[in-house]
Amino acid sequence: MELEKRELEPLFKIKITCTYCENEFQTSRVRPSFKRAMRNDTDFCSYYKNENPDYYVVRICPSCGFASTENSMDRLSDIQRKKFQETISSRFVKKDYGGQRDWETALETYKFGLLVAQTIGEKERIIASLLHHIAWLYRYQNNNEQEQRFLKYSMESYIRVYENEGVGGSDARLMYLIGELNRRIGSYNDAVKWFSRVINDKKIVDAAMIRASREQWKFLREEMLNGGHELPEEMQS
Repeated sequence: MELEKRELEPLFKIKITCTYCENEFQTSRVRPSFKRAMRNDTDFCSYYKNENPDYYVVRICPSCGFASTENSMDRLSDIQRKKFQETISSRFVKKDYGGQRDWETALETYKFGLLVAQTIGEKERIIASLLHHIAWLYRYQNNNEQEQRFLKYSMESYIRVYENEGVGGSDARLMYLIGELNRRIGSYNDAVKWFSRVINDKKIVDAAMIRASREQWKFLREEMLNGGHELPEEMQS
């Protein structure tokens, strides 16, 4: 008897142990074979034909409400536990986010994840990424006002990452991203400075980011000329 051929589902479940209450719960992920993006924006926002893997980044414990990502801290101090208990867990209405997510549910999980991260003092890089993903979600809906708002928040957060994590000025992807987010929110002069750093710093050897910075630098120059903006000194030659 032939085995019935079944089409592979894009989602599968993984088990997570909650960092706060140690409850084991399941959350969905998108299979690697379904993660091929149709196109990508210059700030790394991706567009997918089927399930969007970015919808499933934040895992939320259905028992206590603790939200995390793969890169979140895996241990909490007593102070962090107390803050989370008082601010979030004590008010959390049990809800299971483990199944398929639509746009509204994805936005809900990201905003909840952001609240938890800010409450416990999560790493700035995690907070910046959550803010950036929220901006992308609004972009999918063509909500320019909210997208711009969260792009600005994420850009400011990425700058704090750059200043505080001691990256030694060599994190080309981070520097490029700060430049690109500045460009997208209309802070053109700041964008020029960040792109120029990536292009001109001899310590940076990330060829892909140097090339991307050159491309966006040229695109930005055209954008500024077409918009009647005065070019900064770096662009006048």
